[in-house]
Amino acid sequence: MQADFWHKRWERNQIGFHQNQVNPYLTRYWPTLGIEPGSRVLVPLCGKSLDLAWLAGQGLRVLGVELSQRAVEDFFVEQQLQPERYQHGAFTCYRSEGVEIWCGDFFQLRAEDLADCVGLYDRAALIALPPQMRQRYAAQLNALLPQGCRGVLVTMDYDQAQLDGPPFSVPDGEVRALFGERWQVSEEAAQDILGESWKFVQAGVDSLVERVYILRG
Repeated sequence: MQADFWHKRWERNQIGFHQNQVNPYLTRYWPTLGIEPGSRVLVPLCGKSLDLAWLAGQGLRVLGVELSQRAVEDFFVEQQLQPERYQHGAFTCYRSEGVEIWCGDFFQLRAEDLADCVGLYDRAALIALPPQMRQRYAAQLNALLPQGCRGVLVTMDYDQAQLDGPPFSVPDGEVRALFGERWQVSEEAAQDILGESWKFVQAGVDSLVERVYILRG
């Protein structure tokens, strides 16, 4: 899956993954992490998620990373913010009101870019990637985020043979294989949401389980 795939999705407004409200798992489980206001948190492959604004509203310094310039610009327009724009290495960066989004390739991040991040929030990044890229993505997080980092991870688990991704199925065993050596992985919730997704019902998928994990590094 190449960058062009996601650019075209944004250009055509094929963004069914975008939620028009703050994710309820975020509001429920993020406070359990005990991350202090003023801390920096990473949101990979963030799109124009309203979750960014919610995190900033908790007094956190939010670092989103997003490939699509359209998504980044849409976020600030929809939040009625006028961001400062600057260049940082391979990234074009936008910053305003506690939210900073770096536009570019997530895999270009360096350890020094994330050295002060103590939080991680992933609702749509891991499940956006096919298996080989998921391994690379997890390895990047494991290598770059500092010890003591804590996060919320949301995944989907369904029979991939019944419907191809994205969003891709990431079963519990794979989550633990990807993150278990680096993080303490705790499953907090598992809910079948098949009835909420006509796309999956129409494809004949018989179960669609959304899982929520707390990661403690």
